[in-house]
Amino acid sequence: MSSPAESSGASRASTDHREPARDRRFDVVLNGATGFVGRLTARHLAENAYGVRIALAGRDEAKLQALKADLGVDWPVMVVDLADARQVEAVAAATAAVASTAGRHGLPMALGCARAGTSYADLSGEVPFVRESIRKVHDIAVETGARIVHACGFESVPSDVGTFVLGEQVRLDEEGALTDTMLILEVLKGGLSGGSLDSNRAQSRALRADPVLRAAVADPWVLSAVPREAGPGDEDPSGPFCDRMTGRWLAPSMGAPFNSRLVRRSASLRKDGYGPQFRYREAMGAGRPPAAPVQAAMLALGMATLKFALTSRVLGPIMDRALPPGSGPSAKVQANGQFRVVIHTRTSTGARYAATVAAKGDPGYAATSVMLGQSVLSLASDPLSSAGGVLTPSVAMGSYLADRLVAQGFTISVARV
Repeated sequence: MSSPAESSGASRASTDHREPARDRRFDVVLNGATGFVGRLTARHLAENAYGVRIALAGRDEAKLQALKADLGVDWPVMVVDLADARQVEAVAAATAAVASTAGRHGLPMALGCARAGTSYADLSGEVPFVRESIRKVHDIAVETGARIVHACGFESVPSDVGTFVLGEQVRLDEEGALTDTMLILEVLKGGLSGGSLDSNRAQSRALRADPVLRAAVADPWVLSAVPREAGPGDEDPSGPFCDRMTGRWLAPSMGAPFNSRLVRRSASLRKDGYGPQFRYREAMGAGRPPAAPVQAAMLALGMATLKFALTSRVLGPIMDRALPPGSGPSAKVQANGQFRVVIHTRTSTGARYAATVAAKGDPGYAATSVMLGQSVLSLASDPLSSAGGVLTPSVAMGSYLADRLVAQGFTISVARV
């Protein structure tokens, strides 16, 4: 079986590409550089982005200067408050691409980049935020050619790029299109993220307060560019179950409600999608028989307990004190972390395939900083063929991002089962 770079590389020359904006002062601006994941991303860029014109941006110049000294780089710094439209506009106009670690607070920068024709990558993994970005930013970005790309970290690069390389291999093998597709989270080792906990809690509060938003977010195709009626195989798992395609006992996955909707947006943005019968879900693997059903039940119970703790008015503040937003795991935990997902599919011809995406390093921090760093470098430097708009990692960068991650030690492979 060919490598993902080989299997998907044929798509690169399919359309004329737009050259990166070399007339800008910078190639990349990293906004939110002094935060926990921002510092990790800055270090990754310092160690891997040779010859790239980079600037650090954030609200506190003193912290930016200290980070610059710590990294041993001679990058300019830019002070920007996202509430100041003129400062946002200045950053967006100065660079070919912006990487943002501001999460759901980053919409002003995404909008500023869209208006300036500047590409943008962030780590947002919230359906309401991306939905709002599509509503406010997409049409502007289409007009200017700006590629606005959310979810460039553990949510949702493994899911999105993994499904993309899977679809490309099936296409090259002339085995039809994807139908039932299931991502199984096989390995997840790392520390808890204060930012992710805060994000989940904020989203839960917003959904409780707004029944209309709650109903919209419940739609599996809410982020799709083309409306589509939900059907069997689209629903997010709510309890332990035995998957018919793989025969595995599985449990709900925390990231599934966002990742699945992001992957469906990718399908809707492609000319032929992944096929008219494409159905996508995610879950956690639960070991092997005979203990698998019990393990799946325990995992499901643990996930439900965590979700309750995140949304509880009593337990939420306690978790904040234990792991406040902006905090993260120790360097040792980050180094010892890892993840592996396997995406199984059955094609319209009846063939079975599986794509594996894996990496060493804490998924939410060490690995995510690599994914964000390589995403913004791709947006700034690679001869991409994608049009502008609110895109996904695979639609915006496709093979280029897969190649970059493999070069950084990620495993991205496809095999026929």
